[in-house]
Amino acid sequence: MELRHLRYFAAVAQTCHFGQAAERLHVAQPALSYAIRQLEAELDTTLFNRTTRQVSLTAAGEYLQDQVARILADVEDAVRGVRRVAAGRSGRIRLGLTGTAALSHLPRIARMVQAELPGVDLEIQADLLTPAHCDGLRSGALDLGVLRPPAIGEGLELRTIAVEPLVLAVSADHRLAVEPVVSLADLRNEKFVAYQSRESAVNDTVLRACRAVGFVPQREHLASGTAVLLGLIAAGLGVAVVPESARRVPLEGVVFRDLLDAGTIELALAWRSGEDAPLVDAVRAVIQDAFPALQPGGVR
Repeated sequence: MELRHLRYFAAVAQTCHFGQAAERLHVAQPALSYAIRQLEAELDTTLFNRTTRQVSLTAAGEYLQDQVARILADVEDAVRGVRRVAAGRSGRIRLGLTGTAALSHLPRIARMVQAELPGVDLEIQADLLTPAHCDGLRSGALDLGVLRPPAIGEGLELRTIAVEPLVLAVSADHRLAVEPVVSLADLRNEKFVAYQSRESAVNDTVLRACRAVGFVPQREHLASGTAVLLGLIAAGLGVAVVPESARRVPLEGVVFRDLLDAGTIELALAWRSGEDAPLVDAVRAVIQDAFPALQPGGVR
């Protein structure tokens, strides 16, 4: 049974007139009549009562009319779905976010994607450090990542979407909590809470900033993620220098203070380079529009 036969049958069933159906389908009437006879032969039943004056559906024809209408609607839905996916307008994107980016950037990204690409579903993996992002992107477990440069390894492309100042996180009863602005050099004798990963971009940036003002931070405690890190700060177990977006993590007992000379850290959008992926390209374009200050970053 060919899809063409079902379309021909639907046209005749709607008009109950072979001539009108042939005209609607832009086919010759003899060819249409032959196709309907083929369909009846395949089904081993008569679908139309034919007289010299009129054509009408048999009981079997009426049943098939309902079924064919559903089948053809499903086919059209499938065709539209395939075209949306091919055009990058539909499908699922697995998006990874590092640390506080889930709070600072995810809401805007999700709203923009929903508005511009309503057929796209976002599957979110949050609080990933840069090495995990890079592994996920290369393995195909992630399609896009919002991470801290630099990327680890080859085969990824990055574009900066934000440049954040580094700020100080201390417990509410710390001596520096009353200061509106703190100099990085004031932390020379403090015990630091840092990220556990040896490849943490935040750790590297903080280390360079501290060395620039003449000291190496004393890493007293290590945390697997930002939430744990701030929990240790609230407990009074040390201080931390973190991206400004960490201010969005509401945690009683932690205060943030501006740092004069700590510098900045980038947040970047990352994806696999050289891949023909219309859906990824479409979502990436939406994220670029969501952050118009986007500037080219390095290619890794």
